[in-house]
Amino acid sequence: MKFVDEARIEVRAGRGGHGSVSFRREKYIPKGGPDGGDGGDGGSVWMEADPGLNTLVDFRHARMFQARNGQPGQGRQRTGKSAEDIVVRVPLGTIVRNVETDEIIGDVTQPGQRLLVARGGTGGKGNIHFKSSVNRTPRQFTEGTAGEARALHLELKVLADVGLLGFPNAGKSTLISAVSKARPKVADYPFTTLHPNLGVVSLEPGRSFVIADIPGIIEGAAEGAGLGHQFLKHLQRTGLLLHLVEVQPIDGSDPVEQVKALEHELGRFDPELLAKPRWLVITKTDQLADPELERARDRIVGDLRWQGPSFMISSVSGAGLKQLVSQIAEVLGRT
Repeated sequence: MKFVDEARIEVRAGRGGHGSVSFRREKYIPKGGPDGGDGGDGGSVWMEADPGLNTLVDFRHARMFQARNGQPGQGRQRTGKSAEDIVVRVPLGTIVRNVETDEIIGDVTQPGQRLLVARGGTGGKGNIHFKSSVNRTPRQFTEGTAGEARALHLELKVLADVGLLGFPNAGKSTLISAVSKARPKVADYPFTTLHPNLGVVSLEPGRSFVIADIPGIIEGAAEGAGLGHQFLKHLQRTGLLLHLVEVQPIDGSDPVEQVKALEHELGRFDPELLAKPRWLVITKTDQLADPELERARDRIVGDLRWQGPSFMISSVSGAGLKQLVSQIAEVLGRT
């Protein structure tokens, strides 16, 4: 399924039914008086968070959502039938914005959470409401009010506890597949990840967290280079970032310079991202022998003057994964 994280749609609520002008006409009751009923309310449009969805791709084809109008009132004080509301299901983490005002209407983050995006019109009053001592045969009624209509911009930001950050081929997809049941594409060439992947890391019953893998980021991402710039926003909801870097990059570049370049892109895109808790994770340690590995780690950590936690892992051999996962769970309070 294609991953789509933005869409534009239109929603229109139903109009309320008009009130009725009617007079009671029955045998032996010559002066029955007014008995026009009220109109029914128009249907409203709601957004509902559906945990089973993970993309906005359906809105590439379905762009208009319109509720029905309420039925008009009838004689014998019968109220018109109100129209049913319609529910538009969206993934968890969808932000709903009014296109015209750029105002955020709401953010659905809980399963089953509903958000009213277009309120249905109110049914009009029948002529029975206008009867008085001086107006015994009223012909007044009110029309139903129009339902709300607006264009909406939907933006999906995935909900995850931990976000993986790194250049292409840093080992993000291999890590998420090693610690969860997610199965992203893994290969020895850049940009195997083309859209965010979510994995649930289960430690034991009742202990788990969600980890997100986004496409690799390159220099100039904040200006649109590469693929990662499209998905940096998905890291904004995470509580912890894991900054992955190869101990010995396949392209021969310096891992220290890779980390610095990516920090620069984060700061340009969103300074708050750079301020998030971030751990250094040196990957693919199975490629070096122990003495050489220790020297490489000391150089990377030292040259970066890294103050936060740092880890060395191999997603292939499993080295260091248990310690990393346990530390994440402890920090997130999943102990």
